[in-house]
Amino acid sequence: MILHIKNMVCDRCLMIIRQQLENLGFTVKQISLGHVEITPDPNEEQVELIAAALKVPGFELINKEADKTVEAIKNIVIELVHHTDQSEQKTSYSDLIANRLAKDYTYLSRMFSMSQDMTIERFIIEQKVEKIKELLDYGELNLNEIAYQMGYSSSAHLSTQFKSITGLTPSQYRSSEQQRKPIDKI
Repeated sequence: MILHIKNMVCDRCLMIIRQQLENLGFTVKQISLGHVEITPDPNEEQVELIAAALKVPGFELINKEADKTVEAIKNIVIELVHHTDQSEQKTSYSDLIANRLAKDYTYLSRMFSMSQDMTIERFIIEQKVEKIKELLDYGELNLNEIAYQMGYSSSAHLSTQFKSITGLTPSQYRSSEQQRKPIDKI
């Protein structure tokens, strides 16, 4: 059985989910951001136990098809922003999302906006800003290098988007005590 799970955003999430399910006596056949395949198939009572066990560390089982789609969109964006080199990405986010989910982007965008009270584009920008904060915190790259790595046309474009989200320029952020947001809280 494939379970769809909300708030899975990193490798540690995969490890925690695997551990929780194995503690309940299930075998994890396959696991990736947003879903996990387990055996044997759980009955209704076991599904409730799984839901309760996952809720403790902050995860949630998803049952509605629309919720599954929205979570899939989030997972695709998180993977693209946080786990791939943006400078090598030649295809637009909208095309990548639509192709991976094999659905019309306009439909996906409308569904996402209704569910999340923000557009997919805004979600992408907020994810990118959190990644930029991470790169600024590391201090290994200058702003031009960060802009290139994140797929921005210039450091000025990056700075404008960064300031519109945080209220600070990247250099003001570097010298401030601001904290990054957890990926799953965006």
